Amino acid sequence: MKDYVSEYISRLEQGLRSIDPAAIGEVVKVLERARVEQRTLFIIGNGGSAATASHMANDLQKLASQGKTPAFRAIALTDNVPLITAWGNDEDYTAVFVRQLEALAHPGDVLIAITGSGNSPNIVRAMEWAKDAGLETIALLGFDGGKARSIADHVLLFAEDHYGRIEDAHMILEHMIANYLTDMP
Repeated sequence: MKDYVSEYISRLEQGLRSIDPAAIGEVVKVLERARVEQRTLFIIGNGGSAATASHMANDLQKLASQGKTPAFRAIALTDNVPLITAWGNDEDYTAVFVRQLEALAHPGDVLIAITGSGNSPNIVRAMEWAKDAGLETIALLGFDGGKARSIADHVLLFAEDHYGRIEDAHMILEHMIANYLTDMP
C-alpha cells in the first residue's frame, strides 16, 4: 500500500508541475476580465467533472467574490438535474449543455469545460456551439486533451491517463485559481 500511495502522489505532483503556470495565469486573466465586465461563466462536466464544475461555480460565486464588486457570475450547467434529464430524454444527451447555453449565453461570456478525455460528445458539442456564438472557451483536460484541446481558447492540460489523478488535478487547479482570485486586490 505504501508504494501505491507514494507512486500516486508522485505522479499527481509530476503532472501538476508539468502544467504551464503562464497558461494558468491566462485563465485567471480571462476570469477576472469576465468578472469586471459582468460576463457569465458557464461551467460543464460529466461524472466527477460535473462535481468539480459545481464546486468551481460555488468557489467563484462565494469565495472569490467576497468583497468584490461586481461578483463573479458563475453557473454550473450540471446542477439542474430535471432540465438535464428532460433534454437527454427528449432530444439526446449531447444536447444537455448546448440547449442551456442557447437559452442563457451571450457573446463575450465564458464556457469552462472540465473533462478527462476531452472527447465527451456533449462537451465537444457545447464547446463548438460556444465558439460559434462568440463565447471564450477554457478547458481543463486530461490524457492528450482529445477533441476539446483544439477547440478551446485556453487549455490547462494534466497529461495523465488515470481518471482519478486527472480529477484530483482539476480540483486542485480549480482551488488554485479560485483562491488566487480571492487574494487578488
